[in-house]
Amino acid sequence: MRQFTIELEELNHKLLDMGGMVETAIYRSVRALVDQDKNLAEQVIREHRQIAGLEMEIEGLATRLLALRQPVARDLRLLTAALKINTDLERIGELSVHVAERALMLMNHPLVRPLVDIPHMAALVQSMLLKCLEAFVKGDAELARSVLFLDDEVDRLRDAVYTELQATMQHDPGVVPAAVDLIFVARNLERIGDHATNIAEDVVFLVQGVDVRHHADIL
Repeated sequence: MRQFTIELEELNHKLLDMGGMVETAIYRSVRALVDQDKNLAEQVIREHRQIAGLEMEIEGLATRLLALRQPVARDLRLLTAALKINTDLERIGELSVHVAERALMLMNHPLVRPLVDIPHMAALVQSMLLKCLEAFVKGDAELARSVLFLDDEVDRLRDAVYTELQATMQHDPGVVPAAVDLIFVARNLERIGDHATNIAEDVVFLVQGVDVRHHADIL
C-alpha cells in the first residue's frame, strides 16, 4: 500500500509538471504573437514534444495503476480524473502550438489592430489553468468551481475580437488574411478556456464525487 501511495504522488507531480509546461506554452505563444518573436514561437512548437512525451508517461502510469492496484473510492476517482486532465493538458499544449504557428504566419504582416482583447483572453485562460492546478493540489472544489464561471468571460472576449475583426475586414479587404489568422488565434484561446473548464469539472468530481457537467443549477 505504501508503494501505491508513492506512485500516486509521482502521478500528481507529473501532472503538475505538465500543467506548468502547458501554462508556459500559452504565455510564450501569445507573447510571440504580440512581439512578433519568431524564436519564441518556434520554441513553443519545438518544446511540445516534451509535453506529448509526458502525456504518454502519465497515461501509462495511470493505466498501470488502474489495472494492477484496482483502486476504490477517492483513489479510483483520482486515477480516472488524472487520465482526463492529462488529455486536456495535452490538448491545451497543442492549441498553444496552433497559436504559435499563427504568430509565425503573421510575422510579415502589420498588426491588423492593437492586440488588446487577445492578450486579455490569454491572461484569463492562463489564470483559469493555474486555478485548476491549485485546486487540484489543495483539493479545493470551490476554487475549481470558480473557474467554471470564467468561461463566459472568455467567450465574451472572443466575441469582441470577432466583431471588431469582421468590421475591419469589411472596411479594408486587404487585411483579410491577417484578420482571419487572428480570428483563429481567438478561437484557439477560447478552446483552451474550454479545456481548463473541463479540468475544473474533473477536480470537483475528484474532491466531491459530483459531476457538474451540464448542470449549471448545482454550480
